[in-house]
Amino acid sequence: MFSQIEIDLQTLDLNLKKMVGPRHPILYAAAEHLFQAGGKRIRPAIVLLVAKATNNKKQLQNEHRRLAEITEIIHTASLLHDDVIDDCNIRRGSGTVNSKFNNKVAILAGDFLFAQSSWYLANLNNLEVVKIISKVITDFAEGEVTQGLTNFDISISIDSYINKSFYKTASLIASSCKASAILSHADIGTQNAFYNYGKHLGLAFQIVDDILDITGQYESLGKPAGSDLKNGNLTSPLLFAVNECPKLYKLIEREFGEDGDIEDAIKVIKSTNGIKQAKDLAIEHAQAAIQYIPSYENNQSINNLKLLSNFIINRIN
Repeated sequence: MFSQIEIDLQTLDLNLKKMVGPRHPILYAAAEHLFQAGGKRIRPAIVLLVAKATNNKKQLQNEHRRLAEITEIIHTASLLHDDVIDDCNIRRGSGTVNSKFNNKVAILAGDFLFAQSSWYLANLNNLEVVKIISKVITDFAEGEVTQGLTNFDISISIDSYINKSFYKTASLIASSCKASAILSHADIGTQNAFYNYGKHLGLAFQIVDDILDITGQYESLGKPAGSDLKNGNLTSPLLFAVNECPKLYKLIEREFGEDGDIEDAIKVIKSTNGIKQAKDLAIEHAQAAIQYIPSYENNQSINNLKLLSNFIINRIN
């Protein structure tokens, strides 16, 4: 799926560490720790595939490569802050920056990466791209505030959950897809089509992540199952399941505070149709994403973007 951009992704990994820079040893060490932990690199891969799909020469411009790097730096900065907010000690199978260093270093490292991404973004010399990507950082903050205000709030609707998922995940993917098309000088219709592709792909991605938080194993998740429940983040599998099993209300009301509550909640959710309904919701958004992809003949990048939608859903199996 990523074979046509494999070399570009390898270059991206090298450039990420260079972009952080060694001027601030502690911040550099903190960011490098997270970069070395790996990650799926799905966000920059999407940027590069959209670039190849929309560029008539099917060649990547330096601006496309830099946008892919900016996208991953913004994502990484958000993870540093998320781990502090969620008091998370494990990420991608190893200790988080806040557990390895401390919360102050993790927050400063996240701020530093956001600042670095803004500087590199400004140097793209494309005001339209600057505007659309800058809005993503605002969306991150809005998503975190919304999530914080609705912790353990069982009255949250699926629509509210989708809105929060857009701010926390889909906004970056949607905006970077559109920005990549802008850098290719694609027409406005194509730009908006790829924005909607990224929006629905991002929503599908987040819903699948939320399902895996219930069904996944530590080896595949890189963190303990039920982390969202522990932090009061009520996701779609639980929101669907609670309608079938009122027992979950009691566990939520006491904020999973007793020994075995998280394990009990996961067991209950698995016994309902909550996971199936959440998967159906993810499939709906993945299929919507494919519908928005413009039709280009003999375009391998377009085929790979479609495959990516299927890959995201197949992560559940």
